[in-house]
Amino acid sequence: MPVRFVRPLLCSASFLLTPLASALEAPGAPGATPFWSYSGKTGIGTSYEAYRDGAYSDKASTGRVSRVWFSLAQGVVTETMQGLIHEAQLREMQLVIRGPDFTHLERDDTDSRIEYLATDAAGRPTSLAYKMVNRDRQGRYEIEKHVFTDPDQDTLVMRVIFRSQDPRIQPYLYVDPALANSGSHDRAAVKGGVLYASEGEHALVVKASQPLQTPTVGFVGSSDGLDDLRRNGKLTQLYSSTGDQAGNVAMLAKLPLKGAETTLDVVVGFGANPRQAEAAADATLTRGYQKVLAHYNGEGDAIGWQDYLAGLDQLPRLQAQAGDGGKLVNASALVLKAQEDKTHAGALIASLSNPWGETVPAGKGTTGYKAVWPRDFYQCAMALLALGDRQTPKVAFSYLKQVQVDANTAHKPADSSAFIHQQKQGDEVRAPGATGWFLQKTHVDGTIEWVGVQLDQTAMPIMLGYRLWQGGLLGDAEIDRWYRDMLRPAADFLARDSQVNLGWNTWQVKPPQTQQERWEEQWGYSPSTTAAVIAGLATASELARHAGDEANASRYRDTARRYSGQVEKTMATTQGSLGAGHYYLRITQNDDPNDKGKLVDNNSRPGLPEDQVLDAGFLELVRYGVRPASDPLVQKSLAVLDDEGLPENLRVKYSFQYPGVSGTFPGWRRYGNDGYGESESSGINFPATEQPVPNSGLRGRVWPIFTGERGHYELARLALQGKPDPAALGKLRDTYVRGLELFANAGLMLPEQVWDGVGDNRRHGYQMGQGTDSATPLAWSHAEYVKLLRSLADGQVWDHYPVVARALAP
Repeated sequence: MPVRFVRPLLCSASFLLTPLASALEAPGAPGATPFWSYSGKTGIGTSYEAYRDGAYSDKASTGRVSRVWFSLAQGVVTETMQGLIHEAQLREMQLVIRGPDFTHLERDDTDSRIEYLATDAAGRPTSLAYKMVNRDRQGRYEIEKHVFTDPDQDTLVMRVIFRSQDPRIQPYLYVDPALANSGSHDRAAVKGGVLYASEGEHALVVKASQPLQTPTVGFVGSSDGLDDLRRNGKLTQLYSSTGDQAGNVAMLAKLPLKGAETTLDVVVGFGANPRQAEAAADATLTRGYQKVLAHYNGEGDAIGWQDYLAGLDQLPRLQAQAGDGGKLVNASALVLKAQEDKTHAGALIASLSNPWGETVPAGKGTTGYKAVWPRDFYQCAMALLALGDRQTPKVAFSYLKQVQVDANTAHKPADSSAFIHQQKQGDEVRAPGATGWFLQKTHVDGTIEWVGVQLDQTAMPIMLGYRLWQGGLLGDAEIDRWYRDMLRPAADFLARDSQVNLGWNTWQVKPPQTQQERWEEQWGYSPSTTAAVIAGLATASELARHAGDEANASRYRDTARRYSGQVEKTMATTQGSLGAGHYYLRITQNDDPNDKGKLVDNNSRPGLPEDQVLDAGFLELVRYGVRPASDPLVQKSLAVLDDEGLPENLRVKYSFQYPGVSGTFPGWRRYGNDGYGESESSGINFPATEQPVPNSGLRGRVWPIFTGERGHYELARLALQGKPDPAALGKLRDTYVRGLELFANAGLMLPEQVWDGVGDNRRHGYQMGQGTDSATPLAWSHAEYVKLLRSLADGQVWDHYPVVARALAP
């Protein structure tokens, strides 16, 4: 094996370390192809930070702002972000256990349980600090870990308590960096029992309360310590640097043991360079476990997560509606607030995960679901409002201006190949065309990622602004200003035909026809999209009238009425091939819902005739006030939607039962013929390196949000009879609230999708109703649960808009 002296470690601009006199440089660059981590998170965390004048600031009452987020899965620390909420710096951190005749990874070779470190007298979580216990399946050792962040530093804290009666069993700390949101361009080094890694202006340092022993670094799969242990049963070569060539690196060090039980605090510091990262780690270690955890929780004089929960004045009412004593609603409140960026206050993301992460290459940066979709954003803001958070929804609403298309949008930076930046016609930068609409998907800093036109994502900011005004969070002068600056341009976009001209997108907009419906896959006339558009225009009409803009008030109202008059004629078939033949379609691409037009192929599924594809999107017509819950066509459509005898590809509804739990709990897929999920035939994940191919049998599973949406509809139907009977409300709670609670995992995280029992399950081994590896936690799932509890507490649907029915009345 060739060995040479190392030049100053890594590069002088980004990794300022003193050269080692006889350091060994790891061979095998660039290492194995990196992938992200398992996306079925059982926990996420970050510190609570208070606003100052609607922004995050070191001068706020919580002091210095910590910008670190972490996730947990399969008993170990997974993606950890620092900086912006999507900027991963660490892919995974876990223990490797070497015994007399085995080398274990705690992720793969132990049985794991998770609980919250801080709970109230009823067992409800009061902070996003976790305790994980991983036990050897033969009882030879046990690992207990406590995980949280330091609210005053950019650091992750992991207390490790290792227990074993066998002195031959030795744990090692294994750290897999993914600096600058990728896993292929890192460099690593060790010095004096400390682990260092960097890429450009991003660095991390791993230190412990006692010096780590025999540290080594290397390239994954060729020269890293884990590979050495697996091949040789011991460390045969220690490397102090990965040298000048970047790659997929990993770091490993022996934990110092003291008898049968050892406690060690491991801190990962982050910064723009190693010195800054190490200073952060040192500050946390000096402050100590107890003080940092107390601050994180909000104990004593410190301000933390317990203070945030205490400020949610509606939380006790929601806890009273829960079926689990309030555990999930507490977790949901914490999760929803945690998924906000701390540089761009109010930027609420969809999920702190990369869907199907363990098969998604990490060679270059990706946001996954750690990005802003105005639709998911609306759900989160409304749920936080339902909890009694009177600050975050207002700050979030203000943020939306950053992701609205205006005359300068074409000049804003973008880093995605999906958006062609500054396309030119001659020597001129192309104008963005129509303005006022909200971008499909962006980074939290407003960087454009996807530019599809989804009309519901332009309507929902209007609805949110109206609701904040009605709730007193926005004063009369404020809402008039927002109407002029942001909401009137949005309403104008919804009320007239226009031409988009942004990046690849040159769509001719003819509302209520949408380029993409809420699942971002089909164009045409969508009941769910149209419901939001009508609600957006009806609320815009009220806002216009309040601002003295009578002409637009009338125009928006009249347009809403016109769109409403088209709903049944353009979006419901009377000659369908399912049920009695009269029902709402998922979507249709022209104004003839009886022509059995073929939908677009997507997600490896060939498009089917539109009358074969069902979804529950028509329930949004009821939810927002466009149609009453008693509407005959809604009733007919529900009968077809709920038919569990349909062929599996077309079937939408599934029923779930759980051992030891009485009752049957309903769930629904997004729509029939959905391919956004694992393969039925092979179990391969959706995006993966195992690329989807035609007829591969990919299948979208049941989404918990629809259990919440149906619960809201059933409440609306009850409310038609006046004040709902307590027994009837109890039945709704026992069915829909409890159903959502049972979809949550052991860490009280609600997933995007759950296993529906269809197809080959040998690869994953999911239990019926268990979250899949799509994305957990999904903020929308938690939001729907919170809103359902608020609706039951109020006896009426939380995000119902009576103004809509008034605007549509003759």
